[in-house]
Amino acid sequence: MSLLRIASRELHNVIRRTYSTAQTTKMFIDGKFVESNTTDWIDLHNPATNELITRVPKCTHSEMEQAVDSSKKAYKSWSQTSILTRQQVMFKLQQIIRANMGELAKSITSEQGKTLIDAEGDVLRGLQVVEHMCSITSLQMGEVVPNIAKDMDTYSHTLPLGITAGITPFNFPAMIPLWMFPVAITCGNTSIIKPSERDPGATMLLMEMLNEAGCPPGVVNVIHGAHDAVNFVCDHPAIKAVSFVGSDTAGKYIYERASRSGKRVQSNMGAKNHGVIMADANKEHTLNQLAGAAFGAAGQRCMALSTAIFVGDAKKWIPDLVERARKLKVNAGHVPGTDIGPVISPQSKQRIHNLIESGKKQGANLVLDGRDIIVPGYEKGNFVGPTILTDVQPSMDCYKEEIFGPVLVCLTVDTFDEAIEMINNNPYGNGTAIFTNNGATARKFVNQIDVGQVGINVPIPVPLPMFSFTGSRGSFLGDNHFYGKQGIKFYTQTKTITQLWREGDVTHSEAAVAMPTMK
Repeated sequence: MSLLRIASRELHNVIRRTYSTAQTTKMFIDGKFVESNTTDWIDLHNPATNELITRVPKCTHSEMEQAVDSSKKAYKSWSQTSILTRQQVMFKLQQIIRANMGELAKSITSEQGKTLIDAEGDVLRGLQVVEHMCSITSLQMGEVVPNIAKDMDTYSHTLPLGITAGITPFNFPAMIPLWMFPVAITCGNTSIIKPSERDPGATMLLMEMLNEAGCPPGVVNVIHGAHDAVNFVCDHPAIKAVSFVGSDTAGKYIYERASRSGKRVQSNMGAKNHGVIMADANKEHTLNQLAGAAFGAAGQRCMALSTAIFVGDAKKWIPDLVERARKLKVNAGHVPGTDIGPVISPQSKQRIHNLIESGKKQGANLVLDGRDIIVPGYEKGNFVGPTILTDVQPSMDCYKEEIFGPVLVCLTVDTFDEAIEMINNNPYGNGTAIFTNNGATARKFVNQIDVGQVGINVPIPVPLPMFSFTGSRGSFLGDNHFYGKQGIKFYTQTKTITQLWREGDVTHSEAAVAMPTMK
């Protein structure tokens, strides 16, 4: 049955029955949803209620080998498929995703906790990568120099690598997988995805949509698990490239282990994104943008604007910021009007609480405390309300650690140059933003700041996929970034051909009209 013909409410139930029972999440091997034979499972709970949703398998070694075997087999034919055929799969996939964004959002909200509107944004930003890959016919062009020497030409082909793998985080269950497998497979590779064990549902829904789009079996396979699955991906000799988004500890581990195995690796890791607020900025716009970027998605974004530096008189705006944050509605993500949903787990909630308390003990001023919030009807949920710490110093744990919760730490400096120095001294380089109405100030900031992605009056400067996601320094390990031109480069290799055809060797012949004698 075509997904595009199924009514919205039916669709969610149909796909859920396909990849998951009430108890377990399935693997996706060779184009089919397959039950794991493991005896080791991970319980997945709804963050708003902590009720059990499903159990995620830690796939056995033989099951992961099946995924690799399927990918090997599919690669032989898929890598030889015309670029137009691969493009058509992307055309169809983007149509199906767009038609079913609401269902993907529901899955994300139930497993990850973010609000429905934020979950739809999660899907949309991934969908934009799929749409960009519909331009593969121009993105994957080679180069040619004719007549580089007498009777000699040199040209290059851009070819796939082989089997690739993606290890995805919990905070963007649709967007991050869509950063990976659409780029990989449209370039002619096959792909193995290990989604986060905390919320694999969106990836499984995308696999059903990929089937509907006509993608051949084995081109994308999905395995589940934790540490052993990560090691398998890093170590298996048939896997040529690994993409990862997640924490510092895991990112460094994966980069080092996979690199030792000779693989290409792109690893997006932690962040401490600073927003610089100048006193000449548009106050209303700045405070609204700052509140949204700090507390949206419950702060569980690697590009969350979690640190504000108020320059000079801009510090007088902090009380107004506190009032805006206080008015944000905390509730279950599916409840209309909710601004902030729960964080992913009780453990994450406790870690956030501990970092808030550490800031308070180390001398910060806790001007808004969201730790004791109770959401009626969802008393068992992992909720943290918007929290603001002021008078923070760079030596404090709440500044040095990525809190990954709805917590904004505020620092004050006297001069613009001090703000630049503070950001450049921080080890991370994922994203930063400045709020100002002065073009010269903005230009100086862009030129002197050592951060990969810069926003000017834009709090979360994640580029659209015709550019690449260019976090730097301690936020990224690897040579080529995600999506955009660098993403194409990551998933391809170049073959260069130099040919010599001497003009004097041109064959001169005449049409043969006599009966061939077959001598």
